[in-house]
Amino acid sequence: MLSVILDMDPGIDDAAAIAVAINHPDLDVKLITTVAGNVSVDKTTDNTLKLLTFFNKDIPVAMGAKAPLKKAFADASAIHGSSGMPGYDFPEPQMKPIDLPAVEAIHQTINQSADKITLIATGSYTNIAQFIQKYPNDLDKIEHLILMGGSISGGNCSSVAEFNVFTDPDATKIVFSAPIEKTMIGLDVTLKALITAETVGKIKDMGKSGDMLYKIISAYGDVHEGGKPMHDVNTILYALDPELITTEPMNIEVATDGPAIGATVADIQNRWHEPGTYNANVGVDIDAEMFNEWFIKQVARMPK
Repeated sequence: MLSVILDMDPGIDDAAAIAVAINHPDLDVKLITTVAGNVSVDKTTDNTLKLLTFFNKDIPVAMGAKAPLKKAFADASAIHGSSGMPGYDFPEPQMKPIDLPAVEAIHQTINQSADKITLIATGSYTNIAQFIQKYPNDLDKIEHLILMGGSISGGNCSSVAEFNVFTDPDATKIVFSAPIEKTMIGLDVTLKALITAETVGKIKDMGKSGDMLYKIISAYGDVHEGGKPMHDVNTILYALDPELITTEPMNIEVATDGPAIGATVADIQNRWHEPGTYNANVGVDIDAEMFNEWFIKQVARMPK
């Protein structure tokens, strides 16, 4: 079983990722931390608590950063709705966040775990950057850092920048500079792994969990020809079955100002780095049909 910490900003695709992760028998979700991103951190925290109440799961939740390290905060409510998780009438949360802030909760959880932790971050990386800066001695207790974000082929917030990186590029630069095994699952993968209308139609009748996911995915404003990207769900797939996503080792640099702010630049020609050295595995391809089949299987295991 994989011991994981989820750092997220629910968000509809984060909600789907949480649903998969907390209901999978091979994942032990020890902590969920929240960050400002798709909507404010108050809302992302509330949404996380609502999901745990919906699934009747007792997992600690710690509230994190309210804003990026330096950049002004701008949410994605135009895509995710003002609440961040529209489309379904969730029950009010039956639990509250723990008293520790996210960075302290990550530190405590890592040090209390008998196993190394896989850290999965699907929002802006402000919490992760602050953790890296405050607790560098904890890094050898992290097995793997899996990031949803970035792109080596074009952005969704600008011509070059993906949303999570664009939200806090300074934090992203710190994260990519950290000596941790890391994998970037960005738009090069997630815009191929589109959830089709057929898949959404199938999960509609798969009990209360399928109905909930059907309704929030139907309200999701990130629409592409062929379907909707469940960006963050890809990180859970990769944590469980890394061979299902094609990755390549690369050196990633992050632009923190100017017209390219938020760009994740891959030095694929080794102009700036020694050949054979890299700071990340970068997702470059996925079988979209497989992803849809895998997602349906995950929904099928959720409470009916």
